[in-house]
Amino acid sequence: MTGLAAGGRKALLRRGFALEYATLGWNVAGIVVLAIAAISARSVALAGFGLDSLIEIGASTVVIWELSGTGQHRQRRALRMIGYAFAALAVYLLGQSTFVLAIGYHPRHSALGIAWAAVTAAVMFALAAGKARTGRALDNPVLRTEGRVTLIDGILATAVLLGLVLNAALGWWWADPAAGYVLVYYAVREAREIFTGLRPHSPGGTARAG
Repeated sequence: MTGLAAGGRKALLRRGFALEYATLGWNVAGIVVLAIAAISARSVALAGFGLDSLIEIGASTVVIWELSGTGQHRQRRALRMIGYAFAALAVYLLGQSTFVLAIGYHPRHSALGIAWAAVTAAVMFALAAGKARTGRALDNPVLRTEGRVTLIDGILATAVLLGLVLNAALGWWWADPAAGYVLVYYAVREAREIFTGLRPHSPGGTARAG
């Protein structure tokens, strides 16, 4: 029975590693594709999406490191690093959206950007769902939390896609940066929940001064 349980855990760990390596590989390729698309379209949104791919690479690397070892201290460090990734993502989205709206920047149409954002959204949502299921089965909060980073990546890809399509079809250049503000709220909330959960609690509840 123990051997079976150990075998099942090893299979889940292999799946967790596979999901993270797939995320890592996709985002490494994405940096190249997005750089080409951003330069050709002179798109701040696509350039910013490339930066988000860098953040996702960092978060995936943290999870691969955590899955390779054990211990609560290692797990808490990994969660803290993912919390910083969420905070960095919020800062980037806030800065990018505000900058684009302030200067009234009108990017060119980008067929490559539209295609990549559409496929990336589908891939990231599938990977996020896989990480959520595997993280629950392993009872691993680091994998579950990083799955939410991947979910935000998918939502961001959808927002970028919507912005690019509306810009190409209707000239609504402001659609993408406006959607970015919604994601700022989500990323800040996730970072706050992580750091609140990591805060030490006094035994027996909160002490009150007499």
